[in-house]
Amino acid sequence: MRRAIFPGSFDPITLGHYDIITRGITLFDELIIAIGINADKKYMFPLEQRMRFIEEAFKHEPRIKVMTYEGLTVDFCRKVEAEFILRGLRNPADFEFEKAIAHTNRKLSEIETVFLLTSSGKSYISSSIVRDVIRNGGDYSGLVPETVKVDGQ
Repeated sequence: MRRAIFPGSFDPITLGHYDIITRGITLFDELIIAIGINADKKYMFPLEQRMRFIEEAFKHEPRIKVMTYEGLTVDFCRKVEAEFILRGLRNPADFEFEKAIAHTNRKLSEIETVFLLTSSGKSYISSSIVRDVIRNGGDYSGLVPETVKVDGQ
């Protein structure tokens, strides 16, 4: 079985993430969306809500699972027996950052990183932009899956 993880904070999941996940599942038998927990980071959405957004978005795809983890991504990969890490690239800056992480992960383990380019119409979307739109009362509906709902909007 070819199992991959797609790690991130998903605060919240965006259409860019959704794009990578829906295209990534065609490459693997199982894809684990791995929500990393970082106690030092302040999130807009609680962990349970982020999980719910994702689980609802992919409820009809049994090969996609949602899990949480702490610590090194490669250690989580070993724990769930994943051979691959899936990452999305929006721009050259993403590539340089992700390349360094991929090389480090490869040095620490045998796990391969697979990169997919985000579809051109979604390459500008980031969770930080979505959070800014939400904080300022803007229409975020064209940036996230329809499962992402903010109370009062």
